[in-house]
Amino acid sequence: MSSIATVLRKDVSRTRPRLTPLLRLLILTQLAFNVGFFAVLPFLSEHLGTAVGMAGWMVGFVLGLRTFSQQGLFVVGGALADRYGIRPVVLAGCVLRIAGFAWLGYASATWAVIGAVLLIGFAAALFSPAVESEVARQAVAHEEEGGGSRTRVLALFTVAGQAGAFVGPLLGALLLSVDFRSVCLAGAGIFVFVLAGHAWLLPQHIPGRQRVQFKGGMRVLVRNRRFLALCCAYGAYLLAYNQLYLALPAEVERATGSQSALAWLFALSSLLVVTAQLPVTRWVGDRLALRRSMVAGLLLIAAGFAVVALARPAGWTGTAGLLPAAGFVVLLTLGQMLVAPVARAWVPDLAEEGRLGLYTGALSSVSGLIVLVGSSLTGTLLDSGLPAAVPWLVLAAVPAAAIALLPRRP
Repeated sequence: MSSIATVLRKDVSRTRPRLTPLLRLLILTQLAFNVGFFAVLPFLSEHLGTAVGMAGWMVGFVLGLRTFSQQGLFVVGGALADRYGIRPVVLAGCVLRIAGFAWLGYASATWAVIGAVLLIGFAAALFSPAVESEVARQAVAHEEEGGGSRTRVLALFTVAGQAGAFVGPLLGALLLSVDFRSVCLAGAGIFVFVLAGHAWLLPQHIPGRQRVQFKGGMRVLVRNRRFLALCCAYGAYLLAYNQLYLALPAEVERATGSQSALAWLFALSSLLVVTAQLPVTRWVGDRLALRRSMVAGLLLIAAGFAVVALARPAGWTGTAGLLPAAGFVVLLTLGQMLVAPVARAWVPDLAEEGRLGLYTGALSSVSGLIVLVGSSLTGTLLDSGLPAAVPWLVLAAVPAAAIALLPRRP
């Protein structure tokens, strides 16, 4: 038995990429960022509606502002990282996130809440594209040095983020027994540690990273048809993934009469990513190129919607009625495991030299705009009164059609 264990350990050591200290720091950063962020975010809407007393439309407006100030401005944070390096941008993002969470904990007036939420969103728009672009750049260097596929490194980055998204709400729920202010201050405290760690460990200058001027970057980007095609395909994936929060709750409500089962389905998705992302990425990476991996992921996502569409005419309810929803979550999550790390791994091949931050940010900003417009259309579709299966078939067609947008060359 001991000899078998020794062989297994040697096999694992051969297949597991040995990460540089910088990569380990950035991956742990993603974990800490998401713990702090998701300790607060899931409880924000209820706080705004009950403690602050906002109307429902205002709560939605504030949450939309947070998304815009974060996702919509990723391109700004990416461009700043290219111009000034990732250290000052990441440190500034941490400072703003600390201030935003502390402010939100004490905010009681609508204007104060809006100010705090905008600050929180812009903080992420600074540090997230800076960190993501540097992880992608380091992953490419890691691959070129024979350390393993870049997609495996980016899959580990995805797992760290998902683990943070899983742990964060548990921490927030525990602290919510005190009050919402305690949740916000705990989130701020996590970012104090992140700030201190990066001020100490993040290099002033990262070898191989060039600093470029702002001028000319966007003009070249908007002419890069292959990159914009990837953005559109990635946006279709994000629009499909967003149905976890739009179409899935409606389906669960129909099947069970409440949305209590949603928590279990979300936990299932997180558990799948944490436990299966790395094995799936390793298996696929040894067999499929970047484009084929994304094609497989988009087809899995389309199949998830098709499962619900095929089951809807039967009108199942109760536990049996949840089976199509569970199948949708599993297939959507498996598709996510293929699409998300591969899209990030593809960006360095399409980006202009020295502007990886800009392109990484643009990937999120362009796809976020697609989600914003597409979600409004999806809401209209779900409320259209069409036969039950039709909206799900239309949603299945979105990721399937996005395959045609993918660049032909790697």
